[in-house]
Amino acid sequence: MLSYPIELTPDSNGTLLATFPDVPEAITVGENEDDALEHALDALEAALEIYFAEKRPIPLPSKAKRGQRVVRLPALATSKVLLANEMLQQKVRKAELARRLKVNQVQIDRLLKLNHSSKIELVESAFEALGKHLELRVV
Repeated sequence: MLSYPIELTPDSNGTLLATFPDVPEAITVGENEDDALEHALDALEAALEIYFAEKRPIPLPSKAKRGQRVVRLPALATSKVLLANEMLQQKVRKAELARRLKVNQVQIDRLLKLNHSSKIELVESAFEALGKHLELRVV
């Protein structure tokens, strides 16, 4: 899974500002550390949706500094980020991927939405259509 380092900075009004060095668009605030971390995943996913919508490469996380907190994207969201980046790298558009998978383009639109509950089998098939394969591991 992708683990994005997060910076928590005390704000002037007693709250904590949560930002992501790798995704500057992802910003949120919390009353305390737990609250800020709770909102952080939503902020990160919302910011990543901007990259999806604008068809820009999605930044991968840098290595966290010792003791730095991270926000982990869920496995399905991670696979979607990697798929979107692979499509951009190979210059494969959604219509072309739909053709290769023999599915309606609407299914590909949903596949490239972080919050849509896509089936992992479709993600696997999409990678295969791009000449790649998806691997999961437990550490």
